[in-house]
Amino acid sequence: MTALYIVLGVVGVIALYLIATYNKLVGLRVRKNEAWSDISVQMKRRYDLIPNLVETVKGYASHEKETLENVIRARSAAVSNEGSPADQAQSENLLTGALRQLLAVSEAYPELKADANFSKLSDRLHEIEDHIQKARRFYNGNVREMNVAVQEFPSNVVAGMFGFDRADFFELDGAEAEAVKQAPKVQF
Repeated sequence: MTALYIVLGVVGVIALYLIATYNKLVGLRVRKNEAWSDISVQMKRRYDLIPNLVETVKGYASHEKETLENVIRARSAAVSNEGSPADQAQSENLLTGALRQLLAVSEAYPELKADANFSKLSDRLHEIEDHIQKARRFYNGNVREMNVAVQEFPSNVVAGMFGFDRADFFELDGAEAEAVKQAPKVQF
C-alpha cells in the first residue's frame, strides 16, 4: 500500500510540474505576442505619418521624385508584410533607410527645414521611432525569455510535447547596428 502512495505521489508531482511548466510557457507566449502587438501599433503610427511627410517634402523638393518614390515603395512593402518578425524587420529596415534619405533631403532645402508642418511631422517621426525602439527591446526581451524556457531542460521536454517553438528576434540590420555602435559626431 505504501508503494502505491509513493507512486501516486511521484505521478502527482510530475503532473503538477507539467501543468506549471505548460502554464509558464503559455504566459511567455502571450507576453511575446503582446509585445509584438505593441511594435505593430507603433509601426502603424509611423505608416500613417509617412504620407503627410512625403506630401510636405513634395511641395518643396518636387525634383526629389526618386527619394519620394522610394519612401512610398518601402512604406507599401512594410504595410503589406505580415510575415515573421525577421521578415517584418527586413521591410522595416528598408523603410528606415528610405526615411533617412527623405530627411536628408531636408538638409538641402532650408525653407523645408523651416516649415512648421515639416518640423512637426519630423518630430513626431522621431518620437515614433523612439517608441518603436523601446517596443522592439521589450519584444526581444520577451522572446529571449520564451526561447530560454523552450530550450532549457526539463522545460524543453514540455515545450516539445505541446508544440512551443523558439521565436524570432526583431533585429537591426547590419548598417543600423553599426550606426548604433558609432559614437555620435558633435560639431559646433
